[in-house]
Amino acid sequence: MAVGTEQFIPTCAERVILIAKTRDMKTLPDHLRKGMKLVIVGCNPTESSVRTGHYYSGRENPFWPVLYETGVIPEPLEYRDDKRIIEFAIGLTDLVKRPTRTIEELTREDYAEGRIVLSQKLGEFLPHVIAFNGKNVYEQFAQRRAKLGLQKDSLYGARVYVLPATDSQHALKQKDRNLHFRKLAALIKKVETFRDAKPA
Repeated sequence: MAVGTEQFIPTCAERVILIAKTRDMKTLPDHLRKGMKLVIVGCNPTESSVRTGHYYSGRENPFWPVLYETGVIPEPLEYRDDKRIIEFAIGLTDLVKRPTRTIEELTREDYAEGRIVLSQKLGEFLPHVIAFNGKNVYEQFAQRRAKLGLQKDSLYGARVYVLPATDSQHALKQKDRNLHFRKLAALIKKVETFRDAKPA
């Protein structure tokens, strides 16, 4: 079963407006290219991340060490190296591109616009696996409740995994958090092995 995406398809006029708003906004750039094995979707950039110009740059955010420790990426990276993640066929983007200090500052309009723009990106770049960094991120996108872990529904042909958020506001026990990231690493390997085995 696939997540319904018809509700996210914008009209031509809406597309022009959304592109213009994003272009004029000071935010973090997407690190995306077509056919990536994984795209990680955050909620939105914090104002501090926009100031540094890098994803997950907060001192208390374990995002980068966890990616390496759990086998999602093959070598350690720091937030300053975020552009390099593309070398491993992994992309970064957000549900909402408007930066805030906390997610509580986001509005219903932010999420509504974000669902449309993110759907366009995922439909264009077609990653093999999509990981939402935080249960709230996926629930705001899919507009329904969800549990952590692998989802039954696919999205643009991609498997969907909901991770525990790595920010300090939603800290999960390290053991439990790392377990989900290891499961994500195993899912990526399984999907890539299956794709490699398929006849061209």
